[in-house]
Amino acid sequence: MDEAKRSHVIVRTSIIGILGNILLVLFKGIVGFLANSVSIIMDAINNLTDALSSVITIIGTKLSNKKADKKHPYGYGRIEYITSTLIAALILFAGGMAVYESINSIIDYYTNGTMPDYQIYSIIIISAAIVAKIVLGLYFRYQAKKVDSDNLNSSGLDALFDSVLSFGTLISLIFAMTLNFYIEGYVGILIGLFIIKSGIELIKESLSSMIGNRFERDYVLAIKKDIKEISGVSGVYDLILNSYGHNKNIASVHVAVDENMTTKDIQKIEHKIASLMMDKYNTIMTVGVYAINSHDEDIIKLNECITDIIKDYKNILQFHGLYLDKETNFCNFDLVISFDEEDVSNLIKEVKEKLNKIYPNINFNINFDQDFSLS
Repeated sequence: MDEAKRSHVIVRTSIIGILGNILLVLFKGIVGFLANSVSIIMDAINNLTDALSSVITIIGTKLSNKKADKKHPYGYGRIEYITSTLIAALILFAGGMAVYESINSIIDYYTNGTMPDYQIYSIIIISAAIVAKIVLGLYFRYQAKKVDSDNLNSSGLDALFDSVLSFGTLISLIFAMTLNFYIEGYVGILIGLFIIKSGIELIKESLSSMIGNRFERDYVLAIKKDIKEISGVSGVYDLILNSYGHNKNIASVHVAVDENMTTKDIQKIEHKIASLMMDKYNTIMTVGVYAINSHDEDIIKLNECITDIIKDYKNILQFHGLYLDKETNFCNFDLVISFDEEDVSNLIKEVKEKLNKIYPNINFNINFDQDFSLS
């Protein structure tokens, strides 16, 4: 789905959410004031925050689609992460207000004996509101999955949480009407804490996206497979992906090619990789090259020796880019080391010492590669 169509779906879904929530605010607000019910009034305020979150989603979507400029050459796609964080903050605010007002309601009940004055229409309106919020929540999440939008997904989760809040209000209402028994303050606290917990989880997720998450393993493997299928590429290594918003990535990769290839041949490979990544993955790709001599007996033996040495180190995930210059006796290769390794320098030193005992005349240069996409 192209960005214009995706933006249209997000904005249309958000507008539906705004209209639906404003209607719920009006109905719940009227019922809450007539019944003198803090839980219904807080429920109405919560729906108002939902409408605001949809407004934030629209603004964020519009801003994130701005073209890159001199000040922001990578574009504005990451604004969606910021707006997702703001929506999570609204969820936290709604949960906090629910707890605060519920505590005040409990204090008022035990101080003044104040009980809400519910009528049968209160049950009808709150029940209809529960159904409406469930429908809105499911609709938001369906559209979020279709266009891969964290903002819509957050709004959908918020709507489903609201239906739980409204259900608690309904239970309180039924107890008050049938048994003249006060529980709405206690129910409000429990639901408010549940909403706060959900808001914390959402804000952690959105902040994590801002910091930079590891890409899904299946996505990484698909890219490597596609590049490996290009004629002349014998290996794909050091894939680094940086996200700058939905489906807007900048990446780099090293590919292994035969050392006897001409620069013209290598340039053709680089062009094919760059075109593939832009057309299929909407990713700007920079390509580096490892020159490989896979027919030399000495290099084959050296490759086997390195493989045998590193198999004893669980935190070495891979080695690649092996190149031996026999004229200078200089050997270069890369080690991909897990984030679990506490002493990278010492690990590399040990590997080098073991190699030097076997090949004392070779000057080994071992490069440390970060585990960006292997594990």
